[in-house]
Amino acid sequence: MDGMLLFAHGARDPAWASPFKELAARLALSRPAMPMALAFLELMEPGIETAADSLVAQGCRRIHIVPLFLGASGHVRRDIPPLIERLRERHGDGIEWLLHPAIGEQDGVINAMAAASLAMAEAAGAKAP
Repeated sequence: MDGMLLFAHGARDPAWASPFKELAARLALSRPAMPMALAFLELMEPGIETAADSLVAQGCRRIHIVPLFLGASGHVRRDIPPLIERLRERHGDGIEWLLHPAIGEQDGVINAMAAASLAMAEAAGAKAP
């Protein structure tokens, strides 16, 4: 069974996680049969190991790790691969860990951000005197 692990940076302000929690909720609604987990690199819980353990406990044998970063930052390039290697060591060969590119580098996300940016500018322009 496939599972999805959404992986975000984390912040001190709990409100920062709201869009990520909303994303996880929407994905869970659209794919109720696919186990989902949201994890954070730092400053927030759960961490990646706790989230991964949860997915494995639900029977997932292939886990899609989606970095919720706008670009392939140092975190994506340097920090995440060793974390995944630790997950491999922790869970053995029976689990496939698939690291996907940073979400912000996907065409659909770039198009959505462009459309949202234009919509905000146009809405502000309509209100301007």
